Amino acid sequence: MNKSAVALPRPRERKFLPEEFKLTVWSRLKPYYTDLLKREINSVEDLEHWISNRSELESIVSECFAWRYIKITVNSADEQAMDMYEYAVQELMPKIVSFENTLNKKLVNSPFIDQLSGDAYFIYLRLAKNAVSLFNKENIPLATEVQLKSKDHGKIFSEMTIGMDGKQLTLQKAGTILEETNRELRETVYHKINKRILQDTPQLESLFDTLLEKRHEIAQNAGFDNFKEYKFRALNRFDYSSQDCEDFHDSIAKEVLPIIDELNVYRKKKMDLPLLRPWDLNVDATGKAPLKPFDNVDVLVEKTIHCLNKIHPSFGNVIAVMREMGHLDLESRKGKRPGGYNIQLSSTGVPFIFMNATHALNDMRTFMHESGHAIHAFLTRDLPLNASRRFPSEVSELAAMSMELLSMDHWWIFFDNEDDLKRAKINQLENVLKVLPWIAAIDKFQHWLYTNPRHNRQERQERWLKTYKEFTSSEIDNSELESYAKYLWHKQLHIFEVPFYYIEYGMAQLGAIAIWKNYRENPEKAVKDYKKALELGYTKPIGEIYKTAGISFDFSQSYVAELGKFVQKELESLID
Repeated sequence: MNKSAVALPRPRERKFLPEEFKLTVWSRLKPYYTDLLKREINSVEDLEHWISNRSELESIVSECFAWRYIKITVNSADEQAMDMYEYAVQELMPKIVSFENTLNKKLVNSPFIDQLSGDAYFIYLRLAKNAVSLFNKENIPLATEVQLKSKDHGKIFSEMTIGMDGKQLTLQKAGTILEETNRELRETVYHKINKRILQDTPQLESLFDTLLEKRHEIAQNAGFDNFKEYKFRALNRFDYSSQDCEDFHDSIAKEVLPIIDELNVYRKKKMDLPLLRPWDLNVDATGKAPLKPFDNVDVLVEKTIHCLNKIHPSFGNVIAVMREMGHLDLESRKGKRPGGYNIQLSSTGVPFIFMNATHALNDMRTFMHESGHAIHAFLTRDLPLNASRRFPSEVSELAAMSMELLSMDHWWIFFDNEDDLKRAKINQLENVLKVLPWIAAIDKFQHWLYTNPRHNRQERQERWLKTYKEFTSSEIDNSELESYAKYLWHKQLHIFEVPFYYIEYGMAQLGAIAIWKNYRENPEKAVKDYKKALELGYTKPIGEIYKTAGISFDFSQSYVAELGKFVQKELESLID
């Protein structure tokens, strides 16, 4: 496939800061915050102009911080990049946070705010008022310390490798061996991966102890009993409660886990195994070699563009633009931090995708996921307020997870063989279901962690094992593996870096299933509704955005049962 020429979008026009402005040191940035702070606002028009200028400043600052984060993830050994990132977090961020609070106070105390009209301003003011209520000066240095310290998790995992056949493999590359048909090899690699992680257990436990202590202190400084209550407010969770999260946990345990048990019974029978072990879960149940949907990342990108264009003519162009601008870093390599992300570049308006491709099926799924985020960014790049382009995770993950499922009808682009295509779809749908109990387990565990901040390591270990077992299929034999199981949560970056941000994936997964269900019934309408919902950005409450997409924001047992049975039925139609 040949690359075609693409038209690059123009960066957002600047009306407050000069086009040549680049953020380097605080002295260059401070005058713009000072201007906003001292400027007189004598009418609603003045206030709207002030908000517009402030939004532009936020976009530029946000993009600067994003690039500094990108540079430490693409090469964890880049000391200059780390110095620049740490300067931004330690020197720039505390001053910015202080000014932002003062500006928020100026906004919410303005006599003209009641004259602001439109949904975008409703959301914008709701966020500003919440930020003012949470602000505590003592938390600025604590938040800085926590942000820097939490990044140690990614650095620790980025340096982990295992030896195989005289070569050192990253854990991401080693993980693909768990898809190989040789069971003895899979078991060997499974043990090597987990033993390697255990080597850093003391370091990871100590890291979490520090983060737990600091986060509890932040919560108390802000007037909350515990960090869970504080974080729910800090995450702007206006549209659902802690009880809704608990309903999600219960619904997944009661309605999704039994389906996964059935899938594992089928897998065990198909593989002719007396016991199903953890290293048997990723291999093809029919004994076929792992799927290889692409040979290199260039092919991955080109085929993804083709696939996305089949869903909507504008979707593939998003990735083509990002490729042309150098906003893709996809290949796995030593020294690159683990995981994947799409990060907003608010001023440029073209995001950046980072991942660790090893040419496996999961890489294709990950790129489809991150492409959904990127498309979301493009669909909202012209919204006037920066706050409207900073989506709640429940919505941003809806965009991404839906793209995984919407793209499935066009995966023939990656697979010439009909049997391989069927296997890829089965793998996708199994993963759609299997991730939900893990999400529920991680979220429920975090509820306990932060409402019991004085726990010791032994209590933490016991609570995790109890929660893990509650959400683990009874058809998997984990005997003699407890030494691994009691620290499995260490793998979850979110617990360390972005606490409580994870259940959003589960909520969005349910939403994505519902969108895909609509797509199976009426593809054109489902894509139109999906696109219309994403175009809203964050100008409406979450429930209204889901409603615009033609679905419900619902975690009841009956709704989860309906969606689970739909996926199960689709799976049964694919499985011989």
